[in-house]
Amino acid sequence: MLYAILAAALVAVDQLVKYLVRAHIPLGGNVPFIPRLLDLTYVQNTGAAFSMLRSHTWLLTLTSAVVVLAMCWLITKGFFKNRLGLFSAALVLAGGMGNLIDRVLFGFVTDMFQTTFMEFAVFNVADCCITVGVPLLFLYVWVYVGKDEKKEGEADGDPQLPPDGP
Repeated sequence: MLYAILAAALVAVDQLVKYLVRAHIPLGGNVPFIPRLLDLTYVQNTGAAFSMLRSHTWLLTLTSAVVVLAMCWLITKGFFKNRLGLFSAALVLAGGMGNLIDRVLFGFVTDMFQTTFMEFAVFNVADCCITVGVPLLFLYVWVYVGKDEKKEGEADGDPQLPPDGP
C-alpha cells in the first residue's frame, strides 16, 4: 500500500510540474531554476529519450501502456518480495504512468529540466523515476529473483539433486 501511495504521489508531482511549465513558460522558453546546474525549459517531446522515435508516438504510447499494465500485474501477483523490488516497481510504474498520461492527453510528453553545465536531453520527473527505477529493477532481479525459491526448497529438506554424469 505504501508503494502504491508513493507511485501515485510521484505521478501527481510529475503532472503538477508539467502543468505549471505549460501554464507559465512559453514553448521553447526557459527560466533559471538552479544556477549553473538546471534551467526549466518547456519542450514538447513526441519521441522517447533524446527524442528517439519522434514519428512513432503511437508505438511509445503502446509501450508505456504495456509497461504500466505489466508493473501493475507483477505488483498484484506478489512478484516483488522485498522493499527494493517494490520501490523500483513503484518508480517504474510512476514514470510510465506520468509519461503515458501526457502521450494520451496531448500526443507529446512535456519535458522541462535542462542541464546548464553540460549538453544533455531535456527531461521530466517521470523520466527521473524511470532512470532510477529500471536499474534498481534489474538489480532486484539479478540479486533476488530465484534466490528465495532455492532457500525455501533447501529449508523444506528438499535436497539439491546432483548434476547428471560423472
